[in-house]
Amino acid sequence: MKIGVPKEIKTDENRVALTPAGARELTGAGHQVLIERGAGVGSSISDADYVANGATIVDDVDDVWADSDMIMKVKEPIAAEYPRLAAHKNQVLFTYLHLAAGRECTDALVAANNVAIAYETVRLRDNSLPLLTPMSEVAGRMAPLMGAHHLMRPGGGHGSLISGVPGVAPVNVVVIGAGVAGLAAATLAVGLHANVKILDRNLDRLRQVDHHFDGRLQTIASSTLSLEEACIDADIVIGAVLVVGAKAPKLVSNELVAKMRKGSVLVDISVDQGGCFEATRPTTHSDPVFEVNGSIFYCVANMPGAVPNTSTAALANATLPYAMELAHHGWREAVLADDALAEGVNVVNGSITYGPVAEAHGLDYTPLRDLL
Repeated sequence: MKIGVPKEIKTDENRVALTPAGARELTGAGHQVLIERGAGVGSSISDADYVANGATIVDDVDDVWADSDMIMKVKEPIAAEYPRLAAHKNQVLFTYLHLAAGRECTDALVAANNVAIAYETVRLRDNSLPLLTPMSEVAGRMAPLMGAHHLMRPGGGHGSLISGVPGVAPVNVVVIGAGVAGLAAATLAVGLHANVKILDRNLDRLRQVDHHFDGRLQTIASSTLSLEEACIDADIVIGAVLVVGAKAPKLVSNELVAKMRKGSVLVDISVDQGGCFEATRPTTHSDPVFEVNGSIFYCVANMPGAVPNTSTAALANATLPYAMELAHHGWREAVLADDALAEGVNVVNGSITYGPVAEAHGLDYTPLRDLL
């Protein structure tokens, strides 16, 4: 199989879908890897590094798309890439898609008549998400750092140090959601000596979190009232809510934000899935924040793109085994043999095969099994 890796062109996106180690594994197994020139520069990976490990450097990105049986990316295609989706018949696109929050991309993939497999919906039998987990860990650990920066006066906040100092209390950090991202956010916030509360509806999960932190944070059963009380008292609120493949629920209203302390900071890790704050809209690393009712919103849609040395390696480590399956067997045989990978298939030859995406946009849904 020919595997193509184009350079990411979404604003401030510095990750790349494949490392030289991945290129070595794929080419060593008899596949051909086509890398767009400069695709790894943002992650400090040179073209020479790829060539030394068996990849071929291609100057024209259109040739990468047209000549590849499978395209590996990091982020969903954006408008400039839509015309390339139909450049190669029966092509497989393997990347993050977040289609429930992106109607235009959904329509483009349906029109392309190819196969789109989303990293974020590949799901194991224990309901874990092996290809979303590493980026959730990165974004989760970044969230308190971004919150702490913007809580400082130069960052637009009310001018508090997250850790406090002897004689001055630390700030209050509220984490909504105790999944992978929420746990990662809580880990950093506790490490920064903040006063941390974490909310979730799953009591068993809260028991696990309480045991993990040995009482160093407060676990709260999430309800409308408990969420409102926690946010009103918070200096930093981190939204880490995930409904797999679907839009995130809106949990923090603008009315609630108006009751919070002026200069507080809200960080929405869920922005890729539409966000869990009413006012959430995607921002970029170049222009990361905006103000609502006196509070600062940080809603960067590709948070891990700011630390590509870390996040590219973490993502590629997770995706490579699945890429090898797809390359060795083709997408049909690969998904028939792997239920987790089958969960990742969102679009097949013009049909939406992932229910939450179809539901989000009011479109027809076709079960994947009907197409296999």
